[in-house]
Amino acid sequence: MTAAPKHAPKMAQMTIAQRLSPYAPVILVVLLMLFGLVAIPSTSSWLTLTVSGLAMGMMIFIMASGLTLVFGLMDVINFGHGAFVSVGAFVGVSFLLLLENMTGASSLALNLTAMMVAIFGAMAATGLMGWAFEKVIVKPVYGHHLKQILVTMGGLIVVEQLIIVLWGPEEIYITRPEALKGAITFFGAAIEKYRLVAVGIGLVVFLAMRWVLQRTKVGLIVRAGVENGEMVEALGYRLRLVFVGVFIAGSALAGLGGVLWGLYQEVITAHMGNQSMILIFIVVIIGGLGSVEGCFIGALLVGLLQNYVAFLEPKVALISNIGLMVAILMWRPQGMIPVVKAK
Repeated sequence: MTAAPKHAPKMAQMTIAQRLSPYAPVILVVLLMLFGLVAIPSTSSWLTLTVSGLAMGMMIFIMASGLTLVFGLMDVINFGHGAFVSVGAFVGVSFLLLLENMTGASSLALNLTAMMVAIFGAMAATGLMGWAFEKVIVKPVYGHHLKQILVTMGGLIVVEQLIIVLWGPEEIYITRPEALKGAITFFGAAIEKYRLVAVGIGLVVFLAMRWVLQRTKVGLIVRAGVENGEMVEALGYRLRLVFVGVFIAGSALAGLGGVLWGLYQEVITAHMGNQSMILIFIVVIIGGLGSVEGCFIGALLVGLLQNYVAFLEPKVALISNIGLMVAILMWRPQGMIPVVKAK
């Protein structure tokens, strides 16, 4: 056989590894699921843990997706993002308590309606809070990362104290809507109904964000702003308004994630957002700055790994996601699907 001529198409000269490289993050998720299938002796247990991991990953994605856009577009290190998660949880639960007649009914339609009211109420509250947070706290420290860390962390502490003032210092235990309690049996596996709902909501949010970013003019401006903000402004677009809009949307998504996370754990506290920030930052970092797709895949990896390892070796679960982040960054230092270069 003769060697390929120099003018041969580049695709023909690419190795299999090079061709598969763009799909490597997705393949990694599949390999992790296969690892769980092999390592976990019972297929039904694997299925239960997989659905639980997907649900957990979807909720982490919802909370982290807004933050990754803020990172990529605005170059803002917002340690106060967890405040929106906590506020969203408390506002959402307040709505659910007001709609107790609907959540206590056995009708799935009434239960989902009550959830939607709580979700939209939480998103409206945290979106408004995000507008004020950006205007008062973030705007004065654009371009100063150390100051951003200090003032946003201070904002988080202030919001946590305000939550304690308004709702009290005690943990609030909540119950899920009646029709979403319990589990269904599928191939011998017990799958909680609420986790299926969480997976569905997460997929809808991901597809909606992808559609907005890929198919609309606003999304085009956001993506262009991530790549080269100065050029977007030179073309006459008011990127400052885009910044504010992205920050508000990210805050609203954190509020949505807070409602889902609170119902997932069935308890809410003023510090729950702060506690979830570790997982959120891990997902943002391994996914790649500004990448919704990378954030989505990273969240799935974190959720699946957490559940598999917690079942196999509970003590190792505490450090499993840190190990995942280290391994990903050694493989791809800018994250799995980076949109912008590290700044």
